[in-house]
Amino acid sequence: MRYKLRISFLLTGLLLSSGIAFADNEIDSLLNVLDRTITAHHSFSAKREAHIIKLQQSLRGVNSLNQTYDLNMLLFKEYRAYVCDSAIHYLDKNIEIARAMKDEFKENESKLLLSYLLASSGMYKESVDMLQTINRPKLSQTLLPDYFSCFDHVYGELAYYTQDKQSTVLYRKISDTYKDSLYNILNHGTDLYLSMEETAFRDNRQFVEALRINDLRLLKASFGTPEYALIMFHRALVFQQNEDREQEKKYLALSAISDIQSAIKDHASLWMLAQLLYEDGDVERSYRYIRFSWDETNFYNARLRSMQSAGILSLIDKTYQALIEKQNRQLENYLMLISVLVLMLMGALTYIYRQMKRLSVARNHLQAANGQLKQLNNDLQQMNLCLQSTNLELSESNQIKEEYIGRFIKLCSTYIDKLDAYRRMVSKKISAGQAGELLKIVRSQDALEMELKELYDNFDSAFLQLFPDFVKKFNELLQEDEPILPKKGELLNTELRIFALIRLGIEDSSQIAEFLRYSVNTIYNYRAKVKNKARVSREDFESLVCKIR
Repeated sequence: MRYKLRISFLLTGLLLSSGIAFADNEIDSLLNVLDRTITAHHSFSAKREAHIIKLQQSLRGVNSLNQTYDLNMLLFKEYRAYVCDSAIHYLDKNIEIARAMKDEFKENESKLLLSYLLASSGMYKESVDMLQTINRPKLSQTLLPDYFSCFDHVYGELAYYTQDKQSTVLYRKISDTYKDSLYNILNHGTDLYLSMEETAFRDNRQFVEALRINDLRLLKASFGTPEYALIMFHRALVFQQNEDREQEKKYLALSAISDIQSAIKDHASLWMLAQLLYEDGDVERSYRYIRFSWDETNFYNARLRSMQSAGILSLIDKTYQALIEKQNRQLENYLMLISVLVLMLMGALTYIYRQMKRLSVARNHLQAANGQLKQLNNDLQQMNLCLQSTNLELSESNQIKEEYIGRFIKLCSTYIDKLDAYRRMVSKKISAGQAGELLKIVRSQDALEMELKELYDNFDSAFLQLFPDFVKKFNELLQEDEPILPKKGELLNTELRIFALIRLGIEDSSQIAEFLRYSVNTIYNYRAKVKNKARVSREDFESLVCKIR
């Protein structure tokens, strides 16, 4: 479970960093990541080259043999999986330096590394010869695991690649002997011991145990490192033995991605993946992978790797060429069909062109007529708009007249009744000799104020019946923090009543002043004060008030 979570997070990170969304199939997603990684492989190689150049520059300024040896060892590690010849070169140099220093430990260390590298490159005789130059009784205990590992490796490789069955048995026996010696001296927690244990479980088809060991190794490796690539390759081998092709492809892809990001040229994951894809029918992708792997192998310049990938490269190349030829034949057929269609199209275009020329004259006449008709329509629309506006204004004017005429007739009747009542009251007071009380009533302003209030209430009520949203829309023309609202119990206040009269078309301040019983200057001041609160232009304020519906 711990391993699966780690792989899941890793895959998610890979896809997001590469700008690729999860596909329906996990393998397809990984292959997309691998494609993009191959495209960017030069950037990874450039980083390794830059580091190598830096080490080589440091080497030029070193006079000490010990420092030279250490720098050569660093360069060997950089070249070990990058350029085989260069890696061998720096180990040869270190063997010479160790001899010059008479440092038997360093000489044996370099020889063991060189022997292992020669065996990995297919130079088995040279590897065995190098091992035979090492004096086993005098070998440091520190180098003993490397010594046994080299023998195990070279004879294991010979057993695998030799064509002679008797030799295979002999080499396998020698390899197993040294493997047993390794088991006896290795710390059980080392990666070499775990790798050997995983291989043993895998060869014995104990796949659950092999994967458990692989999980332990993976915990110590980071993605994008040679160690991670190797562990993923070994995991793919477990699923290969278990005949689980999908899982094998998945971990070969992860190994190949890590190989390329580590700028490793000596890898087997990609060409093995190419072979699986070829067997699954994905010829185009398998061809791209095997060609890239072949180029990387040639760059690494190891004979064994070229031999390993040559067979599958030849097979895939032939199939790919056959596919290209088939596609070319299909392309030729399509070209012939397209040529026929083009000829037919040219004939059709000629006919259409002639018909279009005939239609062109009729179209020109029609366009001229349409232009005239469009102009007439525009004129008619303008007239309709004017008529609609006029009708709206007339309708509004009629509504205002009807409302205020009705109010006027009712008010006149009311005033006649009031005058008659007032006449009878005066007559009564005079007849009763109450002239003093009558004089007191006449001098009082209460009656006048009541009549004015009733007049304004009638005006306000009639106006708001015509324009019920006037107060709301009027305040929308003012700044948000400067609203003008009537007090409780009022329909309109003085400012609202002034602009209500303006909305009715009474714009003359003297007429407004006469109706509201204010001086003309007061009306001017009210109008100016309200305009100062406007959120629109002062010049446009009253015209916008007149448009309130």
